[in-house]
Amino acid sequence: MRREPGRKPAVLLADSVEKGVDDEATLSALKKPMRLDHYRCTTLLSHGKYQLIQTDAVAGAPDEAREVVRWKLKDQVEFPVDTAAIDLLPIPSDGRTPQVFAAISPESAIAPLVQAFQAARVPLAAIDLPEMSQRNLATLFAEEGRGQATLIFDEDEGLLTFTRDGELLVVRHVELTARQLMTADGDRRGMLFERIALDVQRSLDNFDRMYSAIPLAHLLVAPIPGVDGFLAHLRANLTISVVPLDVSRVLDLGAVPALLDPLRQFQCLRAIGAALRDEPAAA
Repeated sequence: MRREPGRKPAVLLADSVEKGVDDEATLSALKKPMRLDHYRCTTLLSHGKYQLIQTDAVAGAPDEAREVVRWKLKDQVEFPVDTAAIDLLPIPSDGRTPQVFAAISPESAIAPLVQAFQAARVPLAAIDLPEMSQRNLATLFAEEGRGQATLIFDEDEGLLTFTRDGELLVVRHVELTARQLMTADGDRRGMLFERIALDVQRSLDNFDRMYSAIPLAHLLVAPIPGVDGFLAHLRANLTISVVPLDVSRVLDLGAVPALLDPLRQFQCLRAIGAALRDEPAAA
């Protein structure tokens, strides 16, 4: 991904290969043909490898606040917090008690990932979360001053996020996968559509109660290839405008025309969002 002021972000490279026996083997196979040592690489933690917990913010320097929150969360996670990786993401307060999202992941999840990149000699700039990837995508479609709801299903679950001006406000999970929707027959698929619409409408209502001063522009939904009628069902059953998530509207895909294919774009959404991660410029 290349980002330049005044231009659409440009996707320079998007490819995939069959996964190797482990992460090190996969990265080693990719390193030379994709020249990974020439890029700033970001990877995403997968479902079940971390927890994102909303909690009260703690005053003080960032390092001190992280340590205080670490021990506050010790009874909310099932792994040792003393060796866990943790980071805090402030939530815009809008006059309420300051809150943060605490992202916490056990050493048993982080260490093997870092070691795989080191063994393959691929530089790892950041380990990020699907929620942040989705926030990055939503920001490309945002309308100034208005909130944005975004719904994406992948191989792990459905993720509904609410953002405004590039800030993550609310996260909701839908316990269904894209594969379940793809393989369901007509009657079963209809029932799943109903369940999703009900979950989303409840979340929309809750957001309106929590953030009544933030109007939502629309619900951005990633179409699921082969799942016909999904967006139409949401449009008929929700009280908000439903808009398909099509990155060709907001990204320059000239170098990777394969991403114009809906299936290929759907497969790459999380990676695209991760590549949109904003890094501070070097001093």
